[in-house]
Amino acid sequence: MKYWYTVENHSDIPTPALLVYPERIEENIRRMLDMAGSPDRLRPHVKTHKMAEIISISLKYGITRFKCATVGEAEMVAACGGKDVLLAMQPVGPQLERFFGLQRKYPGTNFSTLVDDAAITGQLSALAEKYKSETGLWLDINNGMARTGVLPGDRALELYKKICDLPFINPRGLHVYDGHIHDRMIGDRIKTCEKDFEPVNILIGNLKKSGLPVPGIVAGGTPTFPVHAGHGDRETSPGTCVLWDRGYQENFPDLDFLPAAVLLIRIVSKPEGDLLCLDLGHKAIAAEMSPPRVFLPELPDCKFISHSEEHMVVETPDALRWHTGDVLYGIPWHICPTVSRYPSAYAIRQGIVSEEWSITSRDRKITV
Repeated sequence: MKYWYTVENHSDIPTPALLVYPERIEENIRRMLDMAGSPDRLRPHVKTHKMAEIISISLKYGITRFKCATVGEAEMVAACGGKDVLLAMQPVGPQLERFFGLQRKYPGTNFSTLVDDAAITGQLSALAEKYKSETGLWLDINNGMARTGVLPGDRALELYKKICDLPFINPRGLHVYDGHIHDRMIGDRIKTCEKDFEPVNILIGNLKKSGLPVPGIVAGGTPTFPVHAGHGDRETSPGTCVLWDRGYQENFPDLDFLPAAVLLIRIVSKPEGDLLCLDLGHKAIAAEMSPPRVFLPELPDCKFISHSEEHMVVETPDALRWHTGDVLYGIPWHICPTVSRYPSAYAIRQGIVSEEWSITSRDRKITV
């Protein structure tokens, strides 16, 4: 039977392989724009896909602002013509010089980065002065995730004042990532998100009372995207929804996006009984969480038995109808770290491989 993900010429594709579906990607971008309200309120995170072709599709829809996790991702966006790029990882060590290398190589792109440390902020200012390069900084706020950022209190106020006072530094505003919010139901997620944002609102008020400019706020990821989209003063920065995955599909039923990335898999052995061994090891799919790590639409009730470097073994009462060498399709549970397992993805149009897309910023360094 033919499904939306079926590839007619799969015999030409070595497995495991990453497949992407451009029409579905484009539809997801349209849905992101509908939710955000306008391209100016959308700063999608490119760490999910890392592909220049998806940046080009985004630009076609008027999206010019992007968020990145690595210098390589930032360079990819700039090379595609992205106009405003936020490096959402505080640069330290050699990354500091690389960040300014981006500015020199791509003068047509407005690069900025986030900070949560006074010493790093000072180093960025010194380098900006050295290179005579006005540099935008966002203060990274910890409103509950406790991974990076400063708590929205007195220390945040002090550091933001430092950002405003340093030479060659332009304060861009606040970056608030609330990836700790995982409420399944949208009503509960709204309550948690709004509650955790209350200290941020107090900080914003105190900054303005102190006469400090707060030009922008970049807030949230995919789960809280619909919440922040309801506030006109914030840019939203979803990432996963451009490709979608099984984990978010199961955990956030209110978010209406289409799976647009699939793994092509082959059965490499039938060791015994109801067991099938697939060529989908740790090296082919994100393995940072407990199974299931992939949803197999043709084996929806299979049981995951084991997972190792190159193999995944599943148990299914339907094993007899499958043969060694047969193809299966899998929707990853977590797409973001799965994409980076592959050097390229096969773009599928009307059930046929149309082209091969490089995972351009899979490598953390392109040229800079």
